[in-house]
Amino acid sequence: MTSLIDRAVEFAAKAHQGQFRKGTDIPYISHPCAVGMILLAAGCGPEIVAAGILHDTLEDTDATYSDLVEQFGQNVADIVMGCSEPDKSLSWEERKEHTVQYLKTASQPVRMVACADKLHNVRSTLRAMQSCDSTLVWNRFKRGKEQQEWYYRQLIESLGHESAFPLLTLLEQEVELLFGARAESSKTSKLKSEPVREAEMEPETEAPLGEGLDGKSGE
Repeated sequence: MTSLIDRAVEFAAKAHQGQFRKGTDIPYISHPCAVGMILLAAGCGPEIVAAGILHDTLEDTDATYSDLVEQFGQNVADIVMGCSEPDKSLSWEERKEHTVQYLKTASQPVRMVACADKLHNVRSTLRAMQSCDSTLVWNRFKRGKEQQEWYYRQLIESLGHESAFPLLTLLEQEVELLFGARAESSKTSKLKSEPVREAEMEPETEAPLGEGLDGKSGE
């Protein structure tokens, strides 16, 4: 099954050839590969890891759903499809609102990949701010800090709507580092008492439903 991951890396590298992370000279393939590594560290199986590596191919390259089914199987293709925005012609607000609502009832594999994707985006932004003025960093995005904060905090609630999982707690911790803690705790903040590290996560296990949980770097 490792060959599935190897083939996903090769496919994504070719599909994203010539693309770069927004506002940088970093090859774009670094992002999907990092997403795959996050999922691997979280104990996910080869299909979910491969889907993480391929997660932007339908949205940002010429690859098709049929291509993914043929080369990686329907399970992987369906996860990638679930992580792709359906209509890029819509406004940023409409697209992000669709994502927020969709992820509330998305499958666990889709939520895992989406969470790993956002986790790497947040970490990349934090890293950029260590060597660059924060205003310049936020200017890379289609919307500013306030809208980005709204989006990421909504994503945390949507990803945890059905059930919580350790990778989501990691995302919440990084979002708090990026935007600062809110006076009013988010729903998922009650799920943790101490910071979670990737090495401490149980492979492919979901955290219990917590109290109160009823529910590219250029986004």
